[in-house]
Amino acid sequence: MGQKGLINFFESYLQRESIFREKTVLQPNYKPEEVLHRDNEINQIANVLAPALRMEKPSNLFLYGKTGSGKTLSAKYTTDEILSIAKQRDIPIKVIYINCKLSKVADTEYRLVAEIARNLNKVVPATGLPTEEVYKIFFSTLDSSQCILLLVLDEIDQLVNKAGDEVIYNLTRINAELKKSQISIIGISNDLKFTDMLDPRVKSSLSEEEILFHAYNAIQLQHILKTRAKRAFREDVIMEGVIEKCAAYAARDHGDARRALELLRVSGEVAERSGKTKVEIEHIDEAEDKIEKERIMEIIKTQPKQQQATLYSIITLQKNSKGVIFTGEIYDEYKELCKTIGLRPLTQRRLSDIIGELDMFGIINAKVISKGRFGRTREITISVPQSMIPKLKSLLQQVLDV
Repeated sequence: MGQKGLINFFESYLQRESIFREKTVLQPNYKPEEVLHRDNEINQIANVLAPALRMEKPSNLFLYGKTGSGKTLSAKYTTDEILSIAKQRDIPIKVIYINCKLSKVADTEYRLVAEIARNLNKVVPATGLPTEEVYKIFFSTLDSSQCILLLVLDEIDQLVNKAGDEVIYNLTRINAELKKSQISIIGISNDLKFTDMLDPRVKSSLSEEEILFHAYNAIQLQHILKTRAKRAFREDVIMEGVIEKCAAYAARDHGDARRALELLRVSGEVAERSGKTKVEIEHIDEAEDKIEKERIMEIIKTQPKQQQATLYSIITLQKNSKGVIFTGEIYDEYKELCKTIGLRPLTQRRLSDIIGELDMFGIINAKVISKGRFGRTREITISVPQSMIPKLKSLLQQVLDV
């Protein structure tokens, strides 16, 4: 196109009618007017939280289920309805929603409590005070507001991984000391085994009530997609079979509605970039490929340094071998890399665990090979498309400072 042609390109782009009418409808943070196929779960949440409208502390509530099963949406929908009634009737209820996956919000007990206090309009410094002092500030702010506080901790497992489970215990114990306010915790997690890892006293204080969200099936996903697509796209843009294929892909992937909506949105973007006026079935495969590549890059970016160093060693070795690498070779390469970047090397056994984790993510394939009386080893191959490897290598060089 050349730089001079850019003006013409943008001009013609503006003149072309978009196939989208309202793309935000397909974004993960969009709040629909009605949450489809979740009546039962929403009624259960409403039953647990309703006492707040009588200024009684509701039981703590724990929502769990696979990603994209409507947990956050249902919790937000129900608490919004409660807030709406509370506003009409002048009932002092507050709802604070915190996504514990966000760094610098919930990676330490201090930061989490400071964030809750900030949501109650109390300025707390980002660092510098003893944690006990931050609790006191939060405690007095909450009590003076004379309300029922519904605290929604989304991805609560991330909070416990980073800050330990004591923080949940401390928050649930606050009620015993509060005189004019009460706090109820609504924990949300994608990890079905999350509460098994908690200290028993923390588990009993958090999981007073539990609601399991089952995955959506293909028919439910189709209904959700059709409803959203009506608003998101112009009329007659979606070709026959597109919605069904998006739903089938997501149903195969644990019935993840978020993924189904993302697939439909990216398919629309792929079609538009190709200059097409309709979204066709072939655009879904391209969108799936694009999403998968982005997912892998995101996983690798958020992995600890040791995992990144292990993968970098595998990529380096693969370039010099014929594609198949063994665990022992990886360990030698990894130790050399650790020397170069100033990282303390792990034992070969721990490295073997990391290789298992990378295999689970689908980034590599680790096949166990028996060597008879010489024991067993693993034959490692890289699972991501070859076209991705230079991009991956460049990302790892950047984060590891190689």
